[in-house]
Amino acid sequence: MTRPRLVGLSANVQRPSKTRALVDAVLRAAGARGALDARALDFVDAGPGLGAAWTRDQLPPPARALLDAIEAADGLVVGSPVYKGAYTGLFKHLFDLVDPGALAGKPVAIVATGGGARHALVVEHAFRPLFGFFGALQIPTAIYASDADFREGVLVEAGVRARAAEAGGQLAALLAHRAAQGAAHRAAPVALAAAE
Repeated sequence: MTRPRLVGLSANVQRPSKTRALVDAVLRAAGARGALDARALDFVDAGPGLGAAWTRDQLPPPARALLDAIEAADGLVVGSPVYKGAYTGLFKHLFDLVDPGALAGKPVAIVATGGGARHALVVEHAFRPLFGFFGALQIPTAIYASDADFREGVLVEAGVRARAAEAGGQLAALLAHRAAQGAAHRAAPVALAAAE
């Protein structure tokens, strides 16, 4: 059976990044709960051409590869730093280029980072409506982490780490369930043909 493809996407434009560290924490937690083909990508991988493209066909190859990975994934962990109460403009720009049907029914975990606790509801008020538009299957646990939750770029706050582990577990369970359903669906015609 093919392992589900889980893509972590972080809207950071520099490395190291607290947002990338939080995305990685959820990816690791999901990978610890199930056999997944997991990889992390960030906007550094897309290069500056992402912001210059007005349409999908104007994307340079590195940015196009990022978009293709998002659309081909079986599940996503998406994260962005918070600017002025929402995800970054470049994050929204990338998802403006995603095919409207590409994320329908796909499990998505949401994470965000910001300077302080006052931005904590951004995951509910900004991210959830965006992924609701796509019809994505958003897991219940979303994670917000502030600067105080990190030490030298490492996530150290126990409560946030526990939420990341919980989100990873929820994501792994959904991906495993969907993979099992897909395998059963593919096996059904073979079983019917053998019975005839």
